[in-house]
Amino acid sequence: MCDTLVARGETTASGAMLFAKNSDREANEAQYPFFAAAAEHEKGARLRCTYIDIPQVPRTHAVLLSRPFWMWGAEMGTNEHGVTIGNEAVHAKIPPSSTPSLIGMDLLRLGLERGASAEEALEIITLLLAEYGQGGNCAHKGRFEYHNAFIIADARDAFVLETVGREWAVERVASKRSISNAYTIGRDFERASQGAEALAIDHGLMKPGEAFDFADVFANRKRSALASGHQRWCRTSALLAARRGGLAPADMMRFLRDHGAQAARQADWRPDGILGGAVSAHATYGPVRRFGQTTASWVAELGEGRAVHWLTATSAPDTGIFKPVFFGPGFKDAALPDFGPAPTDIYDARTRWWRHERLHRAVLRNYPERMAAYGPERDRLEASFIERVEALLARGGGAAEAGALACEIWREADAAEARWYEKVRKIPENPAHLPSSFMAAHWGHLGLQARMRD
Repeated sequence: MCDTLVARGETTASGAMLFAKNSDREANEAQYPFFAAAAEHEKGARLRCTYIDIPQVPRTHAVLLSRPFWMWGAEMGTNEHGVTIGNEAVHAKIPPSSTPSLIGMDLLRLGLERGASAEEALEIITLLLAEYGQGGNCAHKGRFEYHNAFIIADARDAFVLETVGREWAVERVASKRSISNAYTIGRDFERASQGAEALAIDHGLMKPGEAFDFADVFANRKRSALASGHQRWCRTSALLAARRGGLAPADMMRFLRDHGAQAARQADWRPDGILGGAVSAHATYGPVRRFGQTTASWVAELGEGRAVHWLTATSAPDTGIFKPVFFGPGFKDAALPDFGPAPTDIYDARTRWWRHERLHRAVLRNYPERMAAYGPERDRLEASFIERVEALLARGGGAAEAGALACEIWREADAAEARWYEKVRKIPENPAHLPSSFMAAHWGHLGLQARMRD
């Protein structure tokens, strides 16, 4: 499951649009930063998405994506024009299609590759929905089909798009907004597909002439509750509303690390049991089953001279660190950091995602003490990264300087994580802080599946 947040420039410290997302997927489903350059395509060319072929367009924009290793699409990403999108699984009373078609992550990437503004990306996604629909297995293992919701933003505008099959509703973001695994657009949508109301009537979800409330009509509240979708939407909405003064990237990072109101009151909290309102998720198993794990996190600042993207490129933002990438208007020629080889679902210490898993999974064995061992240093280091980026932006540093700074910071972050792993390994497990037997068994099974012996 996932959470996505956005805040318009009127509510932020810099005046730039802020975007943030946690991508929650299966715990061994590695995700990685993926860059695709702008390209020209021959007339009649075809494009292979995750499951189906569709006609290619004459030109595609350069994109930076956070991509689950096995699919063509992406969980979140941005393009050279600063358009940035995140998607969510949502659950309707009308079952999603299992017939292979475009999945939500394909629609996200297509919107970025083809849309030069948030409005254009929105139009592209809705047109593709009308033509191809959405459907197919979205799970790494097993089966999981779902409808999709999106936040689509650029430096000037932001939209929430919620879908049911080929139908949809759109809300323009007025100030601050978040979405999770629940329908949230009611009667006050800006526009909806022509067939949305008819779909509800045909399925007996409303009567002709009744007021059309998109969320009330379509939402499967019971299914959403299993994913804590509404709880997490309430939590992210509350976090956004509670922040007085201008929001900054550091606030969005803090929100993505949030474990809910109860965790904030517990000094010895550990990530076990019911997810509840937790934004940062850790997989567990037992009387309460939670397969979802935050496998990547992203914070974007979109504004004049502020095309800055903060990526963990790892799971579990509470155990990791955000690092900057300069990509978008004003930073077209900025060098990208070395993201390293692409991971799979098998442990490979050469990949950044799996190197971090050594740290993350070690921390889970004694969360309070092991996080305390390096958390303060992580926070200071991350704050220094933000200060250096702000200093560069304040003096109008160019693309070359920005790219060099990003590459330097990523190297420093990798070295820090290696230190933290060695530090954590020296802290013994504490019986008072061990995960439940259910959670320990689940992570042990995950380790065997990934052939993780390090």
